Amino acid sequence: MSASIFAFSGSTPRNCILLCGLALASIQPVHANEVSVEPESAPHNVYFSTSIATRHFRPDPAHNNTQHLLNLEWNYRDNTVVGGAHFKNSYRQPTTLLYWGKKYHPFDASPNTYVKVVGGVIHGYKDEYQDKIPLNKYGTAPVVLPAVGYCYKQLCTEVIVFGTAGAMWTGGVRF
Repeated sequence: MSASIFAFSGSTPRNCILLCGLALASIQPVHANEVSVEPESAPHNVYFSTSIATRHFRPDPAHNNTQHLLNLEWNYRDNTVVGGAHFKNSYRQPTTLLYWGKKYHPFDASPNTYVKVVGGVIHGYKDEYQDKIPLNKYGTAPVVLPAVGYCYKQLCTEVIVFGTAGAMWTGGVRF
């Protein structure tokens, strides 16, 4: 894993898109006549996604349902995932998430469907909203996020549940 899983604090969405684009541009394609044997520890693909829709389970006029999510995730051959995301939280505060987790393919009849569970740290719930997520100290808290996803060729979609607060539908592309 690169040591530069982006430090998004204070970055604008435009800068985040530029950083993601530079990271993706550095990926070397494998030509059809080349044989590539990579170790299990090598990333299998890179996944870039964004938010499509968000729904809070207990809607409040103060809630933001437009997260502007920018997520970059490395997927490994052993179904391990490592990623980083930047978005506007439910209270419109810039928020960063760094995570690690695992994908599971529980349905033999549908190998493109998966369940994913990630854990990590989230930073950005501050001031009067600091107590809106558990164990938040100094604006940083541990998180566990389950998701269900489906990929068709290079396009993927996921539904991510964020605690008892709500769910987000995302879409993206893997390289």
